[in-house]
Amino acid sequence: MSVDDLIANAALLWIVAAILLGAAELAIPGVFLVFLAIAAAITGLAVFALPALTLPLQLLAFAVWSVVSILIGRRWYHDYPVATEDPMLNDRGARMIGEVVTVVEAITDGEGRVQVGDGVWSALGPDAAVGTKLRVAGMRGGKLVVEAQVALR
Repeated sequence: MSVDDLIANAALLWIVAAILLGAAELAIPGVFLVFLAIAAAITGLAVFALPALTLPLQLLAFAVWSVVSILIGRRWYHDYPVATEDPMLNDRGARMIGEVVTVVEAITDGEGRVQVGDGVWSALGPDAAVGTKLRVAGMRGGKLVVEAQVALR
């Protein structure tokens, strides 16, 4: 296939690029390639409607439509955020708030280590002996902030 053949089929190439970008978005989800796929499809339609568009103009159109579609997509996701069943999925510290932990290295001068599940975390809180049960109150600088457990009545 010669360069002249490619230029003659530029609209088809842009549509194929759009399909490949859309398929890549499905295979590697990240909500980004879909906007480039939209830009490639629009560019393909423009080249189909205006076959005299030169390659530099096609690339410029693709770049412009890429920026436009990304900006529209960002605005869309800002105005209509994706609902999730677990909003703290990637916030381990926030997920641990309220959990009861066991001191495994005495907390002295406000610092020690506690066991959370099968892991051990650095902790900040009131002085406590090994084996003391404390409740996670938050996170600060990658360390759990713990407090005395409130007795239930």
